[in-house]
Amino acid sequence: MAGGRRGPLLAALLAAWVAAAASDAGPEQAARPQERSLVLPMTASNWTLVMEGEWMLKFYAPWCPSCQQTDSEWETFAKNGEILHISVGKVDVIQEPGLSGRFFVTTLPAFFHAKDGIFRRYRGPGVYEDLQNYILEKKWQSVEPLTGWKSPASLTMSGMAGLFSISGKIWHLHNYFTVTLGIPAWCSYVFFVIATLIFGLLMGLILVVISECFYVPLPRHLSERSEQSRKSEEARRAEQLQDAEEEKDDSNEEENKDSLVDDEEEKEDLGDEDDAEEEEEEDGPAAGVDEEQRDTQDQGSLREAQEEVEPDETEEGAPEQPQCSADAEVAEDTLRQRKSQHADKGP
Repeated sequence: MAGGRRGPLLAALLAAWVAAAASDAGPEQAARPQERSLVLPMTASNWTLVMEGEWMLKFYAPWCPSCQQTDSEWETFAKNGEILHISVGKVDVIQEPGLSGRFFVTTLPAFFHAKDGIFRRYRGPGVYEDLQNYILEKKWQSVEPLTGWKSPASLTMSGMAGLFSISGKIWHLHNYFTVTLGIPAWCSYVFFVIATLIFGLLMGLILVVISECFYVPLPRHLSERSEQSRKSEEARRAEQLQDAEEEKDDSNEEENKDSLVDDEEEKEDLGDEDDAEEEEEEDGPAAGVDEEQRDTQDQGSLREAQEEVEPDETEEGAPEQPQCSADAEVAEDTLRQRKSQHADKGP
């Protein structure tokens, strides 16, 4: 009986002691309020705040070990933000896939510096001292800014943000099917394939309806006229092609005729040349005989002249010798010329 009474008594004393300890610790915990984080979470609704002033942004994921190692350094950097005249923010890529697509984040953690809407990628370590020197020494001025289509505020990156948002929603829906509802993964894939096909068909149907609403059909008489004009145009083109082919055939025939006439004329000219050569060959022996006879006559007259000269020289003496020798030379020259002409003409 005594043992049975002691058990509930000890339990009551223990409960009273725990309550007393809790009451003593309560005022101390209430006196120390929980520290408020100075890092501003950025979402798709408030990200435009970074377009004004100077900002540093950190893109992270809760499951990323490297991101967790830089959390304390990032908090310290945010506490000194008022001294550095800079605002500090962070983006959870799991909850905000659209922002990760807008900044085209491919590695984690990723840091960005923003100054009056001009963005630059910070590629240094996420340590407080390096971050502080990056701002105080204005090292960001030596970094090439993200301009043009690469700027997060551009239309291109806005479209990229929409694509990343859609992909993030699909991923969350897949996790809901496979984790929460316990559906097999292949069933989830089949569902997304069927949904994609149905979505494509609906979009095509919507486009057809829109085109039918804005398309104004032509009246019947105008459509008939347009059909007749089209047929007449095709007939005219066919006639033009036929005329062009006929002209080409005619030109080819004329060229063939001209070539045949030229060939015949060339043949006639060759025939005339052959006839002339045959006549020359027939006249050649007779001309040679006549020239030989002339040569013999000239030689005979030359000899007679020499014989006449010799007596005259003995009778008259030396003064007439030059005239006789000149006559002999003239006769020899004429003989040589005739022989050369005969040799040129050939046998």
